[in-house]
Amino acid sequence: MSDNNYKEIWVEALNQLRNQYKENGRENEFNLWFNLEYVSDQGNEITAAVASDFMLSQMIERGNIKTIKEKIKEISGIDIEIKFVVKNTSVSTEKEEKETAKTPKKIEAEKITDENLAHHPDLNENFTFDTFVPGDNNMYAYQASIAASKNPGKAYNPILLYGGSGLGKTHLMQSIGNYIYEEKKGKVKLAYINTESLMNEFTSALRNKTPKNDTVQKFKNKYRNLDIFLLDDIYFLGGTDALQDEIFYIFEALNQKKAQMVFTCDRPINEVNGIKERLRTRFSNGICIDMQPPNYETRKAILLKKLSLMNKTLNDEIIDFIAANIESDVRDLEGALKKVVGYSEFMNKEITIDIAKQLLQESISSNLGGNVSIETIQKIVADYYGISVSEIKSKKQNKKVAFPRHVSIYIARKLTEMSFTEIGSEFGGKDHSTIMSSCKKIEDLIKIDATLDNAIKNMIKEIKSKK
Repeated sequence: MSDNNYKEIWVEALNQLRNQYKENGRENEFNLWFNLEYVSDQGNEITAAVASDFMLSQMIERGNIKTIKEKIKEISGIDIEIKFVVKNTSVSTEKEEKETAKTPKKIEAEKITDENLAHHPDLNENFTFDTFVPGDNNMYAYQASIAASKNPGKAYNPILLYGGSGLGKTHLMQSIGNYIYEEKKGKVKLAYINTESLMNEFTSALRNKTPKNDTVQKFKNKYRNLDIFLLDDIYFLGGTDALQDEIFYIFEALNQKKAQMVFTCDRPINEVNGIKERLRTRFSNGICIDMQPPNYETRKAILLKKLSLMNKTLNDEIIDFIAANIESDVRDLEGALKKVVGYSEFMNKEITIDIAKQLLQESISSNLGGNVSIETIQKIVADYYGISVSEIKSKKQNKKVAFPRHVSIYIARKLTEMSFTEIGSEFGGKDHSTIMSSCKKIEDLIKIDATLDNAIKNMIKEIKSKK
C-alpha cells in the first residue's frame, strides 16, 4: 500500500469540480452526486468509499465518476482507475474485494458482455413490459405492443406511437424488441436507432462510397433485411428528401417480408412538416396510438413500481405528494423520486414530507409554470406548425396561419398575466374581443380533441423549459 501518493490530487480534483458546480449555482447537486470519500491508493488505483450501491450506480449513470477520472488526469497527466467500497462495509478477502469494489470500467465491460449474451446490444435491458406501468393514458399502446411482440409482423404492423417526451414511447418500443429477441433466442435481425443517428449513418455511407467499397449498398442491405425495425423520433425526417426515399424503400422491403416495424414521434404524423406523402401514408397505414400524460393513479403506481425496482420505500404521504405535483411526464416523475431517494441515501436519514417539499420545490415550480415571454410562446408555436413568427403576428387569415395564431394566443393567456388588450398588442395590434374569441375557440376544441390538447401540453412544457 502506498503512502497516499494520490490523495492530494484527489482532493484537488474534487475541489476544482466543486468550484465549477458552485459557479453555476449547482453546489447542492455536487454535494449529492459526488459524495465520495478517499480511502487509499495502490499503484495507479484509488479506492474511494460511497454511501451505497444505489448511489454508485447513479453516479456512474450520470457520468460523474468519468468526470472525476478526467479531472484527475487533467491535473496529474496519469490515467488512474477508481474502485469502490460501500461505507461502513469491510472487505475481508481479496475475492470479496474484487466482487464489491469494481472500477466503473470493469462494471461497464461486464455489462456489455452480458448484453451480448442476454439481449440485443442496441436495446436497454431495463425497458421491458414488466417494468412498464400501464394506465388509462397508455393501456391501448401497452396492449398493442404486447400483441405485436407475441405475433410480430402480423397483429399490429406497423405501430406508430406518438406523444410528448417522457411518456414511455421508447420504453414500449424497446420492450417489443427485448421480448422478441428473447423469444427468438437472439436469432433475429433487429435494429433500434433514432432518426438523427440513422441520418448520420446514411450521410456517412453516401460520403464514403467508393468503387471498391459500396457503403451505400451495405446500408441498404443492413436495413432492408431486418426482422425488427425500431425507429425513434421520426419527426427528424422533415426535409430530409434522400433519407426519406431510402426509408420508403426500407419500409416496402420489410413490409413485403412481414418484418415488425415500430416508429415513434412527438406528434401525429400529419402534423410533421416536410414528410413526403407516400412515406406519411406508410407510417399511417398501421396502428397510430396517441400516448397521453399519466393520471394521478398511474403516476402513483409508477412511483411504487420504481421504488420496488430500487428496493426502496417511502411513506405514503410523500408518494402522494410527488404523484400529485409532478404531472408532466414519467421522466420528470422518476427524476423527482431519484432526487428524494438520493438525498435520503446521502444524509442517511428518513425523508419527511417537509424535506420532500423543500427538495422538490424547484421541480414543482417548473411544472406549475409562471410568466414567460410572448416572444418565446410565439417562437415555439411557430416552429411546431412550421410557420414564421412574423406570420403569427400578421393579419393573414388562411388556416395554416390563423390556427397557430389562436393556439399561441391561448397559451399566452394561460401562461402570462397579461390582459386581453395587452396580448392583442403583441399579436399585431388585435383588439381584445379577437383575443377572447381565439382563447374560446381553443378552449372548446381541446375538450373534444385529445390530440390538440396533448400537442398544446407539449408546447407549454417546451415553453416553460425556455424560461
